[in-house]
Amino acid sequence: MVRDMEMICVGNELLIGKTLNTNAQWIAKVVTALGITVKRVTVVADDVTEIANAFREALSRKPQFMVSTGGMGPTFDDKTLEGIAEALDYKLTVNDEALKMVREKYKVYAMERGAEKVELTQARIKMARLPEKAEPIPNPVGTAPGVRVDLEETVLIALPGVPSEMKSIFKETVVPLLEQASGKSVFYEKSVYVDGVMESSLAPLIDKVMQGNPGVYIKSHPKGREDQPHMEIHFSTTADEEERLEEKIAEAILQLSGLIREIGGRVVVYG
Repeated sequence: MVRDMEMICVGNELLIGKTLNTNAQWIAKVVTALGITVKRVTVVADDVTEIANAFREALSRKPQFMVSTGGMGPTFDDKTLEGIAEALDYKLTVNDEALKMVREKYKVYAMERGAEKVELTQARIKMARLPEKAEPIPNPVGTAPGVRVDLEETVLIALPGVPSEMKSIFKETVVPLLEQASGKSVFYEKSVYVDGVMESSLAPLIDKVMQGNPGVYIKSHPKGREDQPHMEIHFSTTADEEERLEEKIAEAILQLSGLIREIGGRVVVYG
């Protein structure tokens, strides 16, 4: 069974290059290690129509999981939940549970400042306006709750874009969900490094080894220059039987190393 995920990252700051999309990289690494395959990462602007279109398109592919980051805060340009509501044709309403979460957070902030009264402004209430049928997810670090919507074939989870908040919610709430879905599925990876062989010469060797080792994915990553080739060769596989993964990768590395040495290359294995 293919266990897959798509990601939608919302924010103009990502599109103009102001902010590096570390959220997508972190999530991809975590879920891949859990045996979940990331099929696509989409980055869209802080625009309701763009967000809605991105979610509609992703949902049409029926991924098992869909995770979004960003656009969950109190400012005018935080529009992810509005876009999700539009994509699903759901109403956007104040969720009592989410409002309670927001109120409790501001009470804590007020106490820390020595204030007695908490004012729930419209900007603060905005973080509790969720698509109908959505479930708020507690945010241990920040204010805006995460959001979960269970659809017929997809579990949709929207998370804040602040990395510390996203990671905290993901570890506490999303990881257990993914572990339950992935069951015994395990991911294994290993890299070797090759000197003295151009990537164009490696390509047919990699193809040959992949054909002879079903389920093993091999990808070359150039690290040097064309006239001084230094290449990382990354091997990876995912399966339900952990004990065979390391052996499968070792067999593929052995075969490719032999072919590389035949054409005068030098293979170094780290780790």
